[in-house]
Amino acid sequence: MDRDAIRAWAERPWSDVAGAKRAWHARRFREAGAASGVALSRGLREHARRVRPDWPTARNRERDLAHHVELKRLLDRAAHAFAGR
Repeated sequence: MDRDAIRAWAERPWSDVAGAKRAWHARRFREAGAASGVALSRGLREHARRVRPDWPTARNRERDLAHHVELKRLLDRAAHAFAGR
């Protein structure tokens, strides 16, 4: 590996990279709607399964469900708070 190339990559303007990524995703959303996000998430899931065929484990799924249930509880609580105004 080329040290200078690695250094250049590590020292690149990461805020510019993040901005370019946001712009790319926004453009995709404008052009294809929510389906673009669904397709992207499916691609990421397929990649994860190729790298780790055992993913998600039963424990991963249990924790994910617990987080979703907690988020739902918080959203319900917030909706109730705003409904009373």
